[in-house]
Amino acid sequence: MLAEVVALVVTPRCAACRAPGRRAADVLCAGCRRGLPWLPAPTCERCALPLPHSRGRCPARDAAFAAAWSAVAYDGAARDAMHALKFAAARPLAQVMAAQIAATAPPALLARSQPHTAIVPVAPHPHRRRARGFDPAELIATALARRTGLPLQRALRRAAQASHQLGASRASRRDPGRLHFTARGPAPPHVVLVDDVHTTGATLDACARALREAGSEHVAAITWARTLDEWPR
Repeated sequence: MLAEVVALVVTPRCAACRAPGRRAADVLCAGCRRGLPWLPAPTCERCALPLPHSRGRCPARDAAFAAAWSAVAYDGAARDAMHALKFAAARPLAQVMAAQIAATAPPALLARSQPHTAIVPVAPHPHRRRARGFDPAELIATALARRTGLPLQRALRRAAQASHQLGASRASRRDPGRLHFTARGPAPPHVVLVDDVHTTGATLDACARALREAGSEHVAAITWARTLDEWPR
């Protein structure tokens, strides 16, 4: 009822394209939902890129995570939606993204039958989290935990002096000394590592290494979006 009253006073708008909407509950308009670039199957179980790989080599062949999956390509309406979440504080989009992940991810990645499995969000840079007042990866992970019934565990800590990934070159993103994560005590044996966007995989790899060093036996990386810079189109 409250949403309907608000809609009479303030025209609801799509969080991604800002087009006028019909209902306040519609975070994404129908056009943006139809325009989401779902990743074409099949995708590589290691790096989440559509097959075949660029140059025939998986970019995650040496990564500490054992599997990776993403729902959409980081392009078009998906890029607009992620930008709205991260830079315009459109927090309800995290619920939409988590719902789409839960509905389309391979069942084995989010299976509750696997004992001692926890959803772990990638730890944000402390300065950036304070500036935003929230963390996109944590919002998505929290919503995904509610939908799947898997426990949420904030098992990672990120060093405050670590450099930002945003705006860095692909080469510097892959520098192993650029990112520093540590585990907050013993890590869950089985981890679903959640972030918003999978770019080079450097952040996911650094997080997975920290979790493995803290006792995790298996780490699967899940993101809502995946860049396709390493995939020939």
